[in-house]
Amino acid sequence: MGFLHALDLSTAYHPETDGQTERVNQILEQYVWIYVSYNQDDWNTRLLLAEFGYNTSDHSSTKQSPFFTVYGRDPKFDSVHITQDTLAGKLSSKIQSVQQDFNRELEVAINRFERYSDKSRTSPPVFNLGDMVWLSSKNIKSTKPTKKLSERWLCPFPILKKKITHGYHLKLPSQRKSIHPVFHISLLEPVNTSTIPNCHQEPPPPIIIEEEEE
Repeated sequence: MGFLHALDLSTAYHPETDGQTERVNQILEQYVWIYVSYNQDDWNTRLLLAEFGYNTSDHSSTKQSPFFTVYGRDPKFDSVHITQDTLAGKLSSKIQSVQQDFNRELEVAINRFERYSDKSRTSPPVFNLGDMVWLSSKNIKSTKPTKKLSERWLCPFPILKKKITHGYHLKLPSQRKSIHPVFHISLLEPVNTSTIPNCHQEPPPPIIIEEEEE
């Protein structure tokens, strides 16, 4: 059946995509880490049961398991023809045991992930129309020999509009048509206005970007 997840698409130059898949991988990795042997040479034998345990566990967002979402029912293990002495019976007992262990570890992993997310999460800045912002140069190609010794922030540029949840449309010079004008908020920094009278911050020196001057 595979893992059921929804894609979380991002803006350009923002690599943190599909966060739900990242969370699932973390949970499965924790499961395998707990049950793998000391030599770690049997991890691949744990994947199918880990997948089954995940797909038959109730998820906090849907209040039901992915298995139930797809098939409209939970998997059955109570066949009257299965005994503990048969191979099928042993496998059924093993799967039920794995599912119980996985549900417990799944809850622990989710709680740990939520605590970490709440602790590290900070509110992003909010920009308004006309605000001046610095643009990160990490995704802008320059003719300078070394990226490490180049300017980290460009211009600043004014904001034209807010495009998506965390994306802003900047007013770039007309000769910058080759650069997409929408940037993720993580690539922007507000311009701090000096409170000292008649004190103005000098703009950075021009930068040559792909045979153009910035």
